[in-house]
Amino acid sequence: MKSQIKYLLFLTFPWISIDSSAADFGTTGLIDIPSARMMNDGEFKFLMSRQTVADIYSLNYQATPWLESTFRYTIFNPDDVPGSVDDLYDRSYEVKLRLLRERRIIPQLAVGVRDVLGTGAWDGEYLVASKSFGNLDFTLGTGWGRLAERSAFNNPLTGISDRFERRDAETGRGGKVSFDNFFSGSDVGIFGGFSYDLSEWNTRFIVEYNSDSYARERRFGTIPDASPYSYGLEWEPSPGLTLGISRQQGNQTAFFISAATDTKATAPRFTENLVVPVSSNLAIQSEAAQRTNWYGRLLVDTEGMGLLLRSAYLSEDETSVSFELSNRQYNLTADAINRFLTLAEIHLPAQVNMIEIVLNDGGIRTQSIRYQRQFGAQQRPWLSREDLVEIRPGQPLFDPTVRTRYRIPNVSFGADLAMRVSLFDPDQPARYQVMLKTTAAMDLGNYFTLYGSYNFDIDNDFDTITRDANSVLPHVRSEIARYLKEGDTGLDTLYLQKQGNLGRDLYYRAYSGYLEEMFAGIGSEILYSPFNSRLAFGLNLNYVRQRDYDKDLDLLDYSVLTGHVSAYWATPWYNYDLAVHVGRYLAKDKGATFEIRRTFDNGWMVGAWATFTDVSAEDFGEGSFDKGLFFRIPFDQLLPGNTRGAYTTRIRSVQRDGGQRLESIATTLWYDLRPSRYDALVNNRLRMIPGL
Repeated sequence: MKSQIKYLLFLTFPWISIDSSAADFGTTGLIDIPSARMMNDGEFKFLMSRQTVADIYSLNYQATPWLESTFRYTIFNPDDVPGSVDDLYDRSYEVKLRLLRERRIIPQLAVGVRDVLGTGAWDGEYLVASKSFGNLDFTLGTGWGRLAERSAFNNPLTGISDRFERRDAETGRGGKVSFDNFFSGSDVGIFGGFSYDLSEWNTRFIVEYNSDSYARERRFGTIPDASPYSYGLEWEPSPGLTLGISRQQGNQTAFFISAATDTKATAPRFTENLVVPVSSNLAIQSEAAQRTNWYGRLLVDTEGMGLLLRSAYLSEDETSVSFELSNRQYNLTADAINRFLTLAEIHLPAQVNMIEIVLNDGGIRTQSIRYQRQFGAQQRPWLSREDLVEIRPGQPLFDPTVRTRYRIPNVSFGADLAMRVSLFDPDQPARYQVMLKTTAAMDLGNYFTLYGSYNFDIDNDFDTITRDANSVLPHVRSEIARYLKEGDTGLDTLYLQKQGNLGRDLYYRAYSGYLEEMFAGIGSEILYSPFNSRLAFGLNLNYVRQRDYDKDLDLLDYSVLTGHVSAYWATPWYNYDLAVHVGRYLAKDKGATFEIRRTFDNGWMVGAWATFTDVSAEDFGEGSFDKGLFFRIPFDQLLPGNTRGAYTTRIRSVQRDGGQRLESIATTLWYDLRPSRYDALVNNRLRMIPGL
């Protein structure tokens, strides 16, 4: 079973890209001890390590140049050692903060907490320094908690406050932050070691002294003893892929594999051949085209590039033209604009010297781009490249000169072989389903769209789920096992949606139907996002009923009115977006959700959330409160072509009923519109210009 768990966890995170060295715990270090080193800013790494003591799976993200974060899942005693009574499956979060950057004489200095949220199985804090001398890199640190089991001296912090004298054995308490335990305890340990880079062979040799005596694992009978000395070898066969082998504690051989990618990487640009179909698949005709005989040619070429040209307004003197355009294909909006402007340069009359593009994202007009044409009759060599493009508020074209009539209804279908992985059930931490996922979208005109998805089960092991929902709250999520087993084949979604503008900076989305696998109903969202502002505000309201477990069209008796008032802030720091949602949740509890997401223009997104409601930790159950991680991986970094598709997922440490919202549809409008947000467009102005 545990070998299957490892395989499934690996399949969940398939990427490889850049150089990265890591300790077995995921956090950058030597073997089992941390160092003061950091990954490159924006680096995202998945690591699996195999020891006699534990199998460790970790997601590591360099959140800023000075902050490294790690989510870790540990399966203790993976070999079921005879006589061992250790059967713990543990979740933990680690953070490491750089205090000083390495200088010529000064070492790099960092401080970290190994188990911020968790059961405390790996609890420990540390202050660590690293200094390099050519290919040789030394690390020396002091540790508390488990890293103080081989005591070196008394805790000096006890002289500051009595609270540092005693350390609670229940660090973490299954989801709570034990601030009083940090850097506490009567003793402090010393750990250290060095690594030597054999750069010509892409290899690193490591030796370490570990102040963790593995008292817990020795007490449970997993290992008989533990030497403080370990040594190992790492090899990087290709950029981003690292393999390691080590001899640890004098009694176990360990292995690890890590794969990493750069979430900050510039989005790839794929150039298409400008030879396009001779007729349009979607457009029926363009109206009032007598003054604009170039419009039909531009329309066909534009559609061939994955864009929809909806209308145009030609000024009376025919020196400027405005277009309304929808991007169906390009992950980066700037690339869509670049392709359209390239085509416009080919087809527009020479007297046109100014082009404006109003961006229409499914009926919502977000921004417009005004472009001073380079190759028209009135060239402006004195303008800088930045001055060629201006970002302006989005607004509809009133009384357009020419408008495209598209075929209605227009239906698109998709079918993919997909895998669903259910993680972190304490009885069996990973289960799988292989399925055929079918999707359909029907454009009904006037920006009404009918969406649907249906899954056909091929194989799963959900029948092994034995845990029943034991929540004292309404079972809005905790009965996921019944949906997985009884609805392994069934209707996931079927709903009608309309979205558009209520004003220049006011957007809306309305929807009704089977909104997700557990709930059906009706709802709407309004977003106020002022032009060129980092702040936005939203309101979301839904009336929903719980769906039957077999995911057919039947509904259960439970219903709820749920909604939130939201505030969003696109911070000026490191591409971070912050949000807070205050309101009523699916289980009728009330509270607030706090979100932080780091989103790059290339489509990568990494984030986290935490929800606190009027439900007590005892009533909430295991985990104390709802929390988890967001991930979005753009497909255009994995596939050889332009696509707006992406792999998105959420990882929760445990699924409970408190603090639950509708998944993937409520309070999402601001994030969905991010590719055409003002700051995202300004950052890529030069990329819009044809020829660059």
